[in-house]
Amino acid sequence: LHVGSARTLLYNWLFARHAGGRVVLRFEDTDRERSTDGAVEQAVRVLEWLRLDWDDGPYRQTERLELYRQAVADLVARDAAYPCFCTAEELAAERARRERAGLPLIYGGRCARLTAQQRSAFEAEGRAPAIRLRVPAAGTTGIVDLVRGHVEWDNALLGDHVIVRSDGMPTYQFANPFDDIHMGVSHVIRGEDLLPSTPRQLALYTALGAEPPHYGHLPMVLGADR
Repeated sequence: LHVGSARTLLYNWLFARHAGGRVVLRFEDTDRERSTDGAVEQAVRVLEWLRLDWDDGPYRQTERLELYRQAVADLVARDAAYPCFCTAEELAAERARRERAGLPLIYGGRCARLTAQQRSAFEAEGRAPAIRLRVPAAGTTGIVDLVRGHVEWDNALLGDHVIVRSDGMPTYQFANPFDDIHMGVSHVIRGEDLLPSTPRQLALYTALGAEPPHYGHLPMVLGADR
């Protein structure tokens, strides 16, 4: 647990205590390389040492995988999400082509238009698909940030992003907003490094028919060398 994470929790803790709310402690551990049992145990020890308590949790997302699978299956059944069979090599080639053409470096939607027969053919090859969320390509997405004020994004620059990796593990962009919905989170106060994630998470709120929380993005804690 680094000082930026502790400071972010402090802001959430102060806001919840001031407003008579509840603090939810959740470990977003779907990144298997970065998340370990030791890291979770160390973080809990630090928070206890700082005397920052919580009302709900601690939750670990790796213990909620079945909930995610059910929700993603429903999104795919409703065509709000779709399987993507593109390999890492194909995605790299597409990115290079778009870069040469001066196009936004987003997913071009190749698998968004596959027929059932084409999907079956890829499955027969043994390709394990990722799952992508369909994101509107027109218009804009905006929020009134509690810290930064009005922030807006051009939907054409977002692209359909991955919500489940090809190994079946949900991404942060899915598990984070899904859990916020199911845990009744009303306010999200976090570092501004996560601001670019916001429009993609808002797209999931729309797909799930849920109201998004209020967001506040804090300036980063940086050393003199940035």
